[in-house]
Amino acid sequence: MNTLESNGYTSAWRALGPELPRPKAILVVSAHWYFGATAVTAMARPRTIHDFYGFPQELFDFEYPAKGDPDLAKEIVELVKPEWVGLDQDQWGLDHGTWSVLAHLYPEADIPVVQLSINALKPLSYHLDLGARLAALQDRGVLVVASGNVVHNLRAVRWNQPDFAFDWAERFDEAAVNQLAKNPGDLLRLVEHPDYAAAVPTPDHFVPMLYLAGMAVARNETLDPLVRGYSMGSVSMTCYGLGTEGLACSEKTGAANLPSDVPADQTNT
Repeated sequence: MNTLESNGYTSAWRALGPELPRPKAILVVSAHWYFGATAVTAMARPRTIHDFYGFPQELFDFEYPAKGDPDLAKEIVELVKPEWVGLDQDQWGLDHGTWSVLAHLYPEADIPVVQLSINALKPLSYHLDLGARLAALQDRGVLVVASGNVVHNLRAVRWNQPDFAFDWAERFDEAAVNQLAKNPGDLLRLVEHPDYAAAVPTPDHFVPMLYLAGMAVARNETLDPLVRGYSMGSVSMTCYGLGTEGLACSEKTGAANLPSDVPADQTNT
C-alpha cells in the first residue's frame, strides 16, 4: 500500500532519490523472490509482478515499466564467480518488493532495473558473502537496493495501529542498528538475540539486510540508518544507506494502512 499512499516513509523515499547520485542501473535484492536458486533477471523488458492478493484493484493496475539490463545481469554472473548465478530470461520480473520502493525513489521508471533472487536453500552466511562480492557494482554506477524489513512478523500485526511497535520489535531493531554501526561483518550475531524468533519468524525479509552488510564489509564501512520507524507493531520500517554520508536520519510515522480483510499470514506470497 506504500506504493499508492503519501505518508512519512514514502515522502522520505521521494526526498532521498534526488539526493543520491543518479545510477546507471539498479540491482534489487527483494524479499519476494525467495526460492531454491540464485538467479538474476536478464530480460530486456521485465514484467511488473503483482505477487499478493486481497488488495485494491488500483494496486493490481500499477505498472513500473523500467527496462531491464541484460548486460548488467551477465556482469553479475561473472562478478560473483565461483558462486553460480543463473540468468532468468522469462520467469520473473519486478515484484512488489522492488516497485513499491522504486515507485518513490525513481517514479519515472527511467533507470534500468534487474532483480537478484534470494536462494532459500543457502545458509545466512552465503548471502553475507554474496553481498561482499557485489560491492564492486557501486564503483560502476550501479545502485544496489536491499528491500525487506529487519522486523517482519505478519502474524502479530496490529492492523488498526499503523505507527505502533511492540517492545520486542523495538529491541531487535535497535540491536540491528547498533550492530551495523559497529561491525556489520558480525551481523549474524543477531540470530542469537532473544527477540530473533519473534522478529524474524521467516528469513525472507531479513536476508536483504545481509547483502547490504556484506557490501559494507567489503568497502570497510559501517552503516547508519537513513529512516527509522515502525508499522503495525511487528514491522520495522528502518532504512540504511551505504555511501550516503551527510544524509541525516529521520524519524517517520504515518505507515500505510492495509485492507482489513487481508489475512495476516498470507498477505505476501
